[in-house]
Amino acid sequence: MSASRDRLLEIFKARAVFFGRFTLASGKESTYYINSKKAIFSSEAAWLLGDILYDMTKDMDIQAIGGLEVGAIPMATAAVMRYHEQGKRIEGFYVRKQAKSHGSRERVEGAIEAGFRVAMVDDVLTTGGSVEQAIEAVEQLGAKVATVICIVDRLEGARDKLASRYDYRPIFTIRDFGIEK
Repeated sequence: MSASRDRLLEIFKARAVFFGRFTLASGKESTYYINSKKAIFSSEAAWLLGDILYDMTKDMDIQAIGGLEVGAIPMATAAVMRYHEQGKRIEGFYVRKQAKSHGSRERVEGAIEAGFRVAMVDDVLTTGGSVEQAIEAVEQLGAKVATVICIVDRLEGARDKLASRYDYRPIFTIRDFGIEK
C-alpha cells in the first residue's frame, strides 16, 4: 500500500464512515454509510486522491477522466490537477444525471470527443448502477471506457457487474474499513 493510499484511508476512517440506518442511492438499506464528501473536500485528501488517481492511470492511454455528478467532480478535478503538475495533458468531465433544460442541454460536461479513451471514476459503488449511467452517456459520444475506478467498493455487486466488461479498480473496499458483509 502506498503512503498516499494509507493516509487517505486514515482520513476516510476519521471523516467519512458513519453507522446507523441509511438508504443508499441503489435503494438498499445499510447499517453504515460512507460519505466521501466529508473527506475529499479537505485539501489533504483532495491532493492524496489526485496523487492516487494519477498513479493508477498514468500508464494508460487515456485522454479524459470523470464520471457521474456529484461524486466524480472532485475526483476528476484532483486528477487533472495532478496530471498538470506532472506536465501531462488530460481532460476532466462529469455526467449529469439528467440533461439541463437550458443552455447547451448536454448531459456530459467537459471536452470529450469521439475516440477518446476515458477513465470513469466514482466515489462509492454499491451495485454499479450509477456508474453504468455515466458509462452509457460517455459511450454514446463515441468515447471508450478504459477503466472504472472508485474510492470505495461496498462489495455489493459493482465488481460483478463491471469487471467482465471493464478494467475495474477500487482504491478501497469496505474490508479496508474493517466492515464485513
